[in-house]
Amino acid sequence: MKWVTRSHVHVDRVACPWLITRFIDNEAEFLFVPSGEIKRIVEQTGAIPFDASGVELGHVDGRCSFDSIILKYGLKEPGLLRLAKIVHAADIAEQLDSDPIARGLEAIATGYSLRYPEDEENLVHQYEVYDALYAWCRLDMTVPRA
Repeated sequence: MKWVTRSHVHVDRVACPWLITRFIDNEAEFLFVPSGEIKRIVEQTGAIPFDASGVELGHVDGRCSFDSIILKYGLKEPGLLRLAKIVHAADIAEQLDSDPIARGLEAIATGYSLRYPEDEENLVHQYEVYDALYAWCRLDMTVPRA
């Protein structure tokens, strides 16, 4: 299945393809285009739009796109929901300090964008970050709290 979003990926536009690939569509093909081209690409290819203005899988009702995808596909695994809190805080500037991990994730996203300005290459490298962070989130959910 094809998915389309805005070019120049950052937190949400890396986290969403990771989520889609790992939990929804392991054969997903991602298209990165200027925001003004998304509607045309959807019409031409039937791609599912995400993290773009006015789309179902975008920023809606205070959710970031990662949250919207989790809601749409009914994902409920506790580690994934913990990761969603980090992604949400890292993606929404006003909430950056609402999670202790968010500022680090935002910094990592910025660093990867500087190192890998091509969106597809950026994803390839950052998936490892999200795999590791998700593994930590799953572990974090099993550790008893004092």
